Amino acid sequence: MAELLWNRRRWLGLLAGTATGLGSRLVLAGQGQAGGGRVVFVILRGGLDGLFAVPAPGDPAFATARDRFTELAGAALPLDRTFALHPALAQMHAAYGRGELLVVHAVGLPYHERSHFDAQQVLESGGVQPGQLRDGWLGRALALTHQSGLALSTAVPLVLRGWRGVDTWAPSYLPLPSDDLLGRLQRLYADDAALSHALARARGVQAEVAAAAMPETMAQPMSAASAPMPPGKARQAAGSFVALSQRAGALLARPDGPQAAVLDLPGWDSHVDEAGEHAPLTQRLRELDQGLAALRMALTAPAAGDAWQRTVVVVATEFGRTVEINGTRGTDHGTGGAAWVLGGRVRGGQVLSDWPGLAPANRFEGRDLRITTDLRAVLKSVLGPQLGLSERGLSEQVFPGSAGLKPLPLWRA
Repeated sequence: MAELLWNRRRWLGLLAGTATGLGSRLVLAGQGQAGGGRVVFVILRGGLDGLFAVPAPGDPAFATARDRFTELAGAALPLDRTFALHPALAQMHAAYGRGELLVVHAVGLPYHERSHFDAQQVLESGGVQPGQLRDGWLGRALALTHQSGLALSTAVPLVLRGWRGVDTWAPSYLPLPSDDLLGRLQRLYADDAALSHALARARGVQAEVAAAAMPETMAQPMSAASAPMPPGKARQAAGSFVALSQRAGALLARPDGPQAAVLDLPGWDSHVDEAGEHAPLTQRLRELDQGLAALRMALTAPAAGDAWQRTVVVVATEFGRTVEINGTRGTDHGTGGAAWVLGGRVRGGQVLSDWPGLAPANRFEGRDLRITTDLRAVLKSVLGPQLGLSERGLSEQVFPGSAGLKPLPLWRA
């Protein structure tokens, strides 16, 4: 596999951001908290259908509501008497069996208006209404503890904004700057504190990524890791969710690695032809399944030590979908849905849900799965022990106005 290279836009964006005061603190290799907790947040953009990913065949109203999707429930992977996992989530089901995966159902945000853009703003900001907060809950959490974060993307997502100790990284096949060019830039920026600081920071991030280099097979889908790839597909695979998940795991496993990482997986809008072996939504579920398994693989590698035991992964989306199937064999924007929490210390092997039922009288506005668990309660329950945050800090600064949301039983005794 060709070497993953630094993106020129990343250099320019980082330099410009620092020059305007957005990155005035250097967080490089060696400044993380060795042995500390790690948090990974995976954003599923587009509104995952929680009842497709985690069907409820044990609910008496499920078969009627999902009459054309019930064949999936029959082939689904059982969790308990009520719930199952979509068959594309086989490795997540194995994690559930090991007690490392916790399913949270009928979960969602305080915002219920079903706009992708507004719901994603609320999801990442940690507020109650769109635009209420201008930075992100994870950025504010890291700022309180002076810990570092990394987005596996070309730009800092909203969820990480609000703290200067955040970097981004994404693969590129553009040539790396030569040592001669870097030396010239270093001399050119010597009298400019902001630019020289940004250059040093960018070089430090690149060095940290290079130190956490993964084997060639890491950028390939796990089911086809042994098959050679043409150059074009290899380039695409290098930026895939699976490859980025493995890279994130390798970085998080380092004693001097970041305390938090954010991964982004788009493509979950499913208005048309939702079901089927080769439907886009099924393919997305397979990609998610492979990516989370790849992340765990990197965190349980011999060199990673106890990294998996110190890591918690939260997978969430901006809203769920309607309970009923629409006229184009898909589902429309809804409210309640499903989320997952994974990790070596997670109290997995269970579905955490105050299940409201799927009968029409039990639905939100007669159409959606009713939210009975606020996603912020899940996030607060993770951030407190993982990043060492107090209840006061969580309720007043990370998720303002959330004092009434109590911790959930996510942890093993």
